[in-house]
Amino acid sequence: MKTKVLILGAGGAIAQHTIGFLKDNKDVELTLFARNASHLTNDTGASLIFEGDVLNKEDLDRAIKGQDIVYANLTGDVDKMATLISETMAKHSVNRLIFVTCLGVHNEVEGKFGEWNNRMIGSDLARYSRAARNVEKSGLDYTVVRPSWLTDKDEIDYETTQKGEPFRGTEVARKAVGAYIADIILHPEKDVKASVGINKSGVYGDKPSFY
Repeated sequence: MKTKVLILGAGGAIAQHTIGFLKDNKDVELTLFARNASHLTNDTGASLIFEGDVLNKEDLDRAIKGQDIVYANLTGDVDKMATLISETMAKHSVNRLIFVTCLGVHNEVEGKFGEWNNRMIGSDLARYSRAARNVEKSGLDYTVVRPSWLTDKDEIDYETTQKGEPFRGTEVARKAVGAYIADIILHPEKDVKASVGINKSGVYGDKPSFY
């Protein structure tokens, strides 16, 4: 039986990489959800595409019902989205959630890089921090994903850290984050009830190289 996977925010760059890793897998059935479905290519392998708003309860209800895994890669009012997604999943007995936030939500980035990161993300950090907390208290089998500063490099090199461990890596490729998320989808027993930082190994400093 195929694993049914809903991707919320399917038009985003990381989500597109994740789709690329999964679209030819015969054990996965993809459902894509985007605010503007015209931004999605035809070559997604998706069985179903929803166009809608994550903050619209009816849209979200239709999309989540019957799924096995929900992967959310969103912007905007992510704290409110996290709550609504979690509540809708619980309603339909869908337990596995992968939710992307950002580095710094646990005050885990130390030193000059941490100061730079907090300054650059600014007030959005509080919203992403609330989203992470909302997911963590949901009771679901969640993985919070905390990517470092993103690049468009064609590489899948990454390392991970767990909540409570310092986050040092200053950058990571979107493709690498997509590879990690695809791996979690294919092995949903990994990193359950975990908040995982992801960065390129060996690339540390006071800020990303492209700043």
